[in-house]
Amino acid sequence: MLRSLCSAFLMYSRIPVPKVEWKEENRRYALGFFPLVGAVIGGLLILWRIVCDWLDIGQFLFAAGAVFLPILVTGGIHLDGFCDVCDARASYADRAKRLEIMSDPHIGSFAVIRLCLYLILQTALFTQVTDAEMTAVIACGYVLSRALSGLTAVTFKSAKKEGTLQSFVRPSHKKITLAMVGAFIAASAAYAFFILPVQGLSAAAAAVFVLAWHRYSAYRDFGGVTGDLCGWFLQMCEIAILAAAVFSERLCAL
Repeated sequence: MLRSLCSAFLMYSRIPVPKVEWKEENRRYALGFFPLVGAVIGGLLILWRIVCDWLDIGQFLFAAGAVFLPILVTGGIHLDGFCDVCDARASYADRAKRLEIMSDPHIGSFAVIRLCLYLILQTALFTQVTDAEMTAVIACGYVLSRALSGLTAVTFKSAKKEGTLQSFVRPSHKKITLAMVGAFIAASAAYAFFILPVQGLSAAAAAVFVLAWHRYSAYRDFGGVTGDLCGWFLQMCEIAILAAAVFSERLCAL
């Protein structure tokens, strides 16, 4: 269990943890521990909100820091997948060519454009997050998005027989992994609902909608999921949760 925990943090974060040997038995429960990376990001986001309130830091600087924190923790691994999928889909090529484009380490112009738009929108949405309760709801989203991403990795059909994702899926103990991510899904959604019921429920509903769209579009365009597609889903899930929480709060204020 501890080696799987370290494997999850070594792969999906830049947080210093003891190094473990890269072998299948050390990755058996890694996907089940993946949401804990989101818990670290969420905790840092709440801490950043407290610091901003204490020092009377403006909303734009808070928003910039909130966008920066996940990249600082993860090293941008999921944004890399987001960019690869954007390039592949923008090609409008056949399925085999799209998978080939996703494997290309170079970034294309369509990915750059969509990444810029994503970060601008994310920053703008964070400028509307003004209190600790809303911040906590969004912090839960970092756990929820990773738990759902782990769920898709284990249960959805794979588009490729090899790859980074398969190196975690193939050795995983599926029943225990599903139980772990299921617990994280339930806990994060329930806690967000407990803090702010309307915003928490809206955020969870947005995550479910993105999950459904992810499955449909991944099967349609690629024949299944890959590590890059899981990264794309995670990024889209997080911004959908953020948008749902912000707009539901505004509707409640009317």
